[in-house]
Amino acid sequence: MSAFISHNLKPGGIMVSPSLHHRSSFPLQLSLKAPFSASHPLVLTRRLFLPSVSGIWDALTGGNNNNAREAVLAIRRGMLLFRQGDVSGSLAEFDKAIQLDPRQKAYLWQRGLSLYYLNRFEEAAEQFRLDVAQNPNDTEESIWCFLCEAQLFGVDEARKRYLEASVAETQASHAGSIYMFKMVGIRKLVAAFSGSREGEYFYASLYAGLYYESQNGTDAAKVHIVAACQSPYGQRSDDYMASLAKVHCRCRNWVFN
Repeated sequence: MSAFISHNLKPGGIMVSPSLHHRSSFPLQLSLKAPFSASHPLVLTRRLFLPSVSGIWDALTGGNNNNAREAVLAIRRGMLLFRQGDVSGSLAEFDKAIQLDPRQKAYLWQRGLSLYYLNRFEEAAEQFRLDVAQNPNDTEESIWCFLCEAQLFGVDEARKRYLEASVAETQASHAGSIYMFKMVGIRKLVAAFSGSREGEYFYASLYAGLYYESQNGTDAAKVHIVAACQSPYGQRSDDYMASLAKVHCRCRNWVFN
């Protein structure tokens, strides 16, 4: 991630200080004490920060771009609709944002997620590849691109196409997600995080389920994603991905309550 208050010029990811190397591209580790200390982390997910490439630029330059502001509002509406389970409605708002401000397209990872749940995998993969091109250090978008291409080409071909993150990001990736998608034991991974912080267990379960789904392992996918929804983090967090886990279950008619 880029330093200071930026989202890598990307929706949803910010870095407070170049000296703060968070443990993952999933939850952002912050400390409320000065100096920052990894021994007192506060999980503050990058999903909580609203995207606005153009908004930041216009604020810095004193611009007065009504379309840019309307685009940010459209993204906000799209995110809300997705959380509520209206995936088609969310995509319509994200597409509206791009029409209003084309600069947004390369950073709209939320649009990629909506496309995935509408089974528009080719477009979703393109969206995630655009995002990774802007931020090569983001492991999470690489994984979603893999998931889309597994649906299109099969797992073996998707693995060949896998978008490698930088060495630094791979070392910092959340809950071993990179290793998960490189065939290290999924069950061991989830078990290892069963007693960890709530967010770590949630993400391990969510991405284990997504991995199994890419392998057409529907039953195993259901077990893990339902577990993610039922976890304390899945139930209480405002993380966009906690909403995504619930949307995933609803799209497949899985009961998670």
